[in-house]
Amino acid sequence: MNSMSTDTSKKILIVDDEDEMRLALETTLQREGYQVVTAENGHQGLDKFENDEFDLIVTDMKMPKMDGLELLRKIKERSPKTGVIMITAYGDIDNAVETMKKGAFDYLLKPFSADILISTVKRVFLNPPGPPSPARSSGEPKKKTSFEEREIITQNKEMTELLRFVENIAYSKSTVLIIGETGTGKEMFARYIHQCSPRADQPFLAVNCAALPEGLLETELFGHEKGAFTGASYRKQGKFELASWGTLLLDEVTELSIPLQAKLLRVLQEHEIDKVGGKEPIPVDVRVIATTNRDIKKRIKDNQFREDLYYRLNVIPLKLLAL
Repeated sequence: MNSMSTDTSKKILIVDDEDEMRLALETTLQREGYQVVTAENGHQGLDKFENDEFDLIVTDMKMPKMDGLELLRKIKERSPKTGVIMITAYGDIDNAVETMKKGAFDYLLKPFSADILISTVKRVFLNPPGPPSPARSSGEPKKKTSFEEREIITQNKEMTELLRFVENIAYSKSTVLIIGETGTGKEMFARYIHQCSPRADQPFLAVNCAALPEGLLETELFGHEKGAFTGASYRKQGKFELASWGTLLLDEVTELSIPLQAKLLRVLQEHEIDKVGGKEPIPVDVRVIATTNRDIKKRIKDNQFREDLYYRLNVIPLKLLAL
């Protein structure tokens, strides 16, 4: 059994006032083998939480009587170590970020797939929640973590809104897919996401997926064991290991070969890597940001890019302005 197998002893409380959403969440998580209890609103959810033991709470943000933020606050007062996943609409990211500051594990932007829900739940149990990262006030300068850091200065209204969006999504642990023409600053935005995130003090590494042949790219990403192939005279750590607890940028991700796309998909699903020549998977905690300047949906239609990998990468889409 690998490290990301479902633990059927885990009990999850779902709190959502929409019947269809509540049923869909319940069905998905029960199918994975979890014990699931549901509540129709925040008050009912808190009552059930106080009268039972739960390993995880999945709650909607906007609900009548008691919203998700208030429910989160009350849960954390009673049980700081209980994981909470927030569900929110795409246009309500400001409030979602506030929940991260208050101790939520992560937030899911509607609409999201069953796979994304399952992967996020598994991450909670792989990395039990700790205390929330100290929130940085808007007037407090960002701490410099490397000489490469740059502020992005603009007077363009659309760009200002984009930067605000980037600062907000930085708090999430979800993957980001940045789409933009060559020269629009995709790597600069990826670095800015990292700088604004709770991972800012950890490594930021970048790999150009178009620059290396398949064999070299595989060991660059995942590493290899000594003796894995002719010339492998030492054990090499790949970028996923080296970026542990930090951020890994996969530049021009659409240039990956189909076999490497399959390996990347497994990392995003299971949060573990298989080294070339390795015998056991290695757990990793890395925030992945991917970029492309291609028409990714055309690549999917032409069978050059996996559709399931696209949905794994496109959890938070970021489309940059054309030059």
